[in-house]
Amino acid sequence: MSSRARALLVCTALVLAVLVTAALAPLPYSVAYPGVTANVLGDDKGKPVITISGVRARDTSGQLRMTSITATGPDASVHLPDVVRAWFRTDEAVMPRDSVYPVGNNTEEIAEHNAEQMKQSQETATHAALNRLGKSAKDVKVTLSLADIGGPSAGLMFALGIVDKLDGDGAGHDLTGGRTIAGTGTIDSDGAVGAVGGVALKTQAARRDGATVFLVPRKECTDARAELPKGMRLIPVTTLDGAVDALKALNSGGAVPSCTGA
Repeated sequence: MSSRARALLVCTALVLAVLVTAALAPLPYSVAYPGVTANVLGDDKGKPVITISGVRARDTSGQLRMTSITATGPDASVHLPDVVRAWFRTDEAVMPRDSVYPVGNNTEEIAEHNAEQMKQSQETATHAALNRLGKSAKDVKVTLSLADIGGPSAGLMFALGIVDKLDGDGAGHDLTGGRTIAGTGTIDSDGAVGAVGGVALKTQAARRDGATVFLVPRKECTDARAELPKGMRLIPVTTLDGAVDALKALNSGGAVPSCTGA
């Protein structure tokens, strides 16, 4: 064998070794998928998600579904083939692990953090809804119960559910108009809606579970349009008031905000 052939063989072996190492080496990413959704106007594990006491709650129709994503765990190994496959699928997304799990180094710590965020989200959603309706927490008690789902991204849908249970559209009708409406977004006590991430996967989860309308934080319109399922209408929102007004307009045939050009 000539020296040139030997050199070529050695180079080929080195390249193959690098490729194999790259394929087998764990990467700092998580692979995310469409997660569960839950109707905040309904029951979860046999208990109402929203319970109102102190005043009479409305009977509602339609659904307001909070949405979520699921992702490979913080201890899971994600390799190059997993990343490549996810890039070519619409129902998977590659996300930096730190963005999916910004706090905690193990499953227990992360679950505790997510549960605390969910609790805070429920409290601020209640405050935002009652503030909008001019009601006091001294007179109206709201209990929220949603098992096995953590994080703050259900805030908007919780607040809308409370408004629908207490006041509907303010004229005796449901906010949903009988539709299955899904959405995502954090909320603060003043009713401001914040971005959450993973919206392209959440729209798929929502469509899978029967939703035809999706409320999305306006800043995430572009992400939501990226893999928008057929038959899903996006409505951008920035505040709880804006979300309520948009649903009223949807029911009355009025002008409804759109993500087009957002």
